[in-house]
Amino acid sequence: MTKLRKSLLVTVSVLILLSIGLLFIVPNTRNKENPENKTVAVENKFNPTITNVQNVENEKNVLQINGLSMGQTIKNQLKNDPSVFLIKHNEKTESHYIKKEVNVTFKTLPSTKEIKRITQEINGTIIKKLNSTIVFRSNTLSTKELIEYFNRQAMVEFAEPNYLYLQNQIGLPNDLLYREQYQWNLSAIQAEAGWDITKGDEHIIIAVIDTGVDLDHPDLRRRITNGYNVLLNNNFPDDDNGHGTHVAGIIASETNNHEGVAGITWYNKIMPIKAMGAEGHGTTFDIAKGIFWAVDHGADVINMSLGNYQHSSLLKGAIDYAYSKNVVLIAAAGNENTMQPSYPAAFSKVLSVAAVSYTGQRAPFSNYGDYIDVAAPGVQIPSTYFNQQYAALSGTSMASPHVAGLAGLLLSVNPNLTNQEVIDIIKNSTYDLGIPGTDHEFGSGLINVKNGLEDAQSKRQ
Repeated sequence: MTKLRKSLLVTVSVLILLSIGLLFIVPNTRNKENPENKTVAVENKFNPTITNVQNVENEKNVLQINGLSMGQTIKNQLKNDPSVFLIKHNEKTESHYIKKEVNVTFKTLPSTKEIKRITQEINGTIIKKLNSTIVFRSNTLSTKELIEYFNRQAMVEFAEPNYLYLQNQIGLPNDLLYREQYQWNLSAIQAEAGWDITKGDEHIIIAVIDTGVDLDHPDLRRRITNGYNVLLNNNFPDDDNGHGTHVAGIIASETNNHEGVAGITWYNKIMPIKAMGAEGHGTTFDIAKGIFWAVDHGADVINMSLGNYQHSSLLKGAIDYAYSKNVVLIAAAGNENTMQPSYPAAFSKVLSVAAVSYTGQRAPFSNYGDYIDVAAPGVQIPSTYFNQQYAALSGTSMASPHVAGLAGLLLSVNPNLTNQEVIDIIKNSTYDLGIPGTDHEFGSGLINVKNGLEDAQSKRQ
């Protein structure tokens, strides 16, 4: 009798998954735009018919993160940190930088004598160095005064605050573990159908610039290549926050191993770059340094599930460098439900990713605007978590790695593609959501793994 019940449960589960995939074949029904919240109402074609949660009592490694507003918690901590300055853009959006610190990029690196003169004049010290960029901290001058001082120096190209970038994860109730077990996100983007074309290539490397990765996680330890801890300047980028491990698992959690969850790619390697600490944020300098390190050590794709609403010349320089080396750059759009451009997502050479829910609508927290390129699943996404756990999280941080995984698959099937060709294929192979054509909610639309891989395969010489 027990075997019969289990057999029936498996059959029903398979039928549910097939029904979810088939829903994407049905033409999209678009309604008029809602002027109040700027969200296009789309007929619910994603939503599986779930009436209860089945067989989850033995899921002891799945964390139930109920109401964990991690993003807001980080912001509250920063508001109360006397060393952090808050920039309030509007009611929804804010940025932060470290007081009495400044990133200075020189036209030519100053001599030891000149640096000594500078540190004496600002009554400060050197914190970090990267090529011709130096982070200075003053004991007496404010950030504004430091910028004014350095802008008067002929040898300085630019000086700016050392901004803080926050992970684009949001905490939502996590009690529908059915979705953790069956990963609606993979069916939504036609990942299973795409695997018939390629499951990835271990020579195509996807860097994750984040809080690091749980190096001992059973679903990731065989998927990781050499990485870097920017904060400690060593080769041990272990995760002490959980965010980076979750992002990495969406991309490349070991698939078909009877354990945990499945990744977008079965074989591509993850390069873990720890540029954010246990608190869930990192500075402009550290993230830029992480980008340079990833590029110089062979990354083909870089995922950045992080953001800030202030433009940074230092970060743009790192982005430009990566793009010039043919690296595909992907970033989360942000979680404040605002049109305020978030960086690095808003840089023109970065593919910006908004989040959709299993209803087919833009996730209520997802940013929108003319800088959005594509959309991907970002609500209740199950993945790996630090301390060898699993969790379902929501945010554009979860949407971005879906696109990074797709970029890795595209290069796996056709390694001769340029980074711009990869970006164009991703944008041109989407499933159109919202109003017809490109829009501020979904960009070009929801990514489609199968369509993208077919396009990349057709361009192979």
